[in-house]
Amino acid sequence: MGSEHQIAFFLRELAVRNTQRRVAAAKGLGKVGRREHAWVLAELAGDPVPQVREAAAIGLGRLGVPEAGEKALPLLMGDMDPWVRRRAALAAIHLELRGDGIVRAFTKLLDDPEYHVRINALVGLTALGVPGDVASLVSLLGDPDGAVWGRARSLIYDLRDDPTVKAEVIRTAQHGDGAARVEALTLLPSRCTERLIDSLLAGLRDPSPDVRIAVARRLSGVETPRIRDALAAALDAEPSPAVAERLLGILEQRGDQRLIGPARRWLRDAVAGPAAARALGEVDNGTAVEHLRGVIADTAVPAPTRAAAAKAIGECGRWDAVWLLLPLLDDPDTDVQAGAVDGLGAAVYNGLRLWERWPVTRALVDRLTAEPSTAWRTGYALIGLPDALPDLRRLADGTEVHDEVRAAVLPLLVPEDLDGPGHNKYGAEEDVRRLVRGLDDPQEPVRYSAALALQQWLKVGFALPTDGDGPQDRDAPPGRDALHDRLVALASDPSPRLRQAVAAVLQALADPGGPN
Repeated sequence: MGSEHQIAFFLRELAVRNTQRRVAAAKGLGKVGRREHAWVLAELAGDPVPQVREAAAIGLGRLGVPEAGEKALPLLMGDMDPWVRRRAALAAIHLELRGDGIVRAFTKLLDDPEYHVRINALVGLTALGVPGDVASLVSLLGDPDGAVWGRARSLIYDLRDDPTVKAEVIRTAQHGDGAARVEALTLLPSRCTERLIDSLLAGLRDPSPDVRIAVARRLSGVETPRIRDALAAALDAEPSPAVAERLLGILEQRGDQRLIGPARRWLRDAVAGPAAARALGEVDNGTAVEHLRGVIADTAVPAPTRAAAAKAIGECGRWDAVWLLLPLLDDPDTDVQAGAVDGLGAAVYNGLRLWERWPVTRALVDRLTAEPSTAWRTGYALIGLPDALPDLRRLADGTEVHDEVRAAVLPLLVPEDLDGPGHNKYGAEEDVRRLVRGLDDPQEPVRYSAALALQQWLKVGFALPTDGDGPQDRDAPPGRDALHDRLVALASDPSPRLRQAVAAVLQALADPGGPN
């Protein structure tokens, strides 16, 4: 509380003609004045100078006397000056003013040209738990300022059970404009889709590409011939690459010949090209694959599209897929190389022919050591390729091998089942020993990978020997007790993810028959 002479000074200053002195006096009185001085500031709501009115609003908020602000602040919230409106709204929020008058004042500010004022209006209405004018509120879903539409979205979500709010959101989802319609479509739960069908189908021709994307996304969950035909027709007529990309992804379905024409049209587009390549791969006929071959050979095509085409070729499983993909591992563009790796991985997953196994094994293993930064991707492509096991074991044992390579290799030593190729009892024990040794590796990625792989081994059903099963040489895999002790020591490792993985292995050791 200020001294009497300070308060007296500010009261005198309010009567002078100098604007800056009156502004300073109003702010000062708001800081040091007493309760009764709030009414003095309220009288300044009618001052002809906007800076003084703004200072009065600031002072009212500081003094904290709701009764004084109940009449003055709603008037100031409708002021011609945006700074006055902004400060008045903040003061009303601070004073926690309530009542119909303050609700109407906040509601009018929803359409304010100043985004700070719109934000304050939303904050005030949220505190009151009311929508104000429902149409104005929902229209703010299309506001260009993220802080505005984000707060509007939050308030609408809070009031989602209000019948008038729900009805306006549905109306906006059906017939709204631009961004507001997009956000309304994301707000509505999937159970509302059926009642929106007619408007969604019409929305596929909306002038806004963003609306067309949102509509297509909503329709993607409806699996009926009518909807699929409408999406296919929309793709045929679509001029926007971004929308075409979405439609191609939605319609991507094995054997759908309708995709060939649109996919060919977009295949060399920088935005929609990758989706077009994936779609052609799904169609999987001679014509489609011929287009993919042309794409991977054309260095003028954007690299992401060539990469997607390479992966699609591998997934198609054509007789020459491996021979088309192997040369791409040396492509100058790293995206294309990655696509070739993914394509070869798909070919491995689908099953290589006998004469393809060695070239693919050699190429992928060489890439492991040559490109450590992509070791995980390459390792994923090697899953299920038993021909690679000797080389993978050599890399796991190598002391000069990059830690990312060793980390990527260890999980590849875990079989899908103990009777799988390359994993006899001797090989299983050897591989478990490698994993246990990895727990002591100085590099955290290797320790983490070893712990994950050990957990997978236990899921497969590999039974570790007990510590009392006779003499063990230093190369024999440790028994459960010894492994338990090593894991307990790792449970205090600085790495959170390693501690979590170790805890999972300890749980599997404690309850080998429990759920995986």
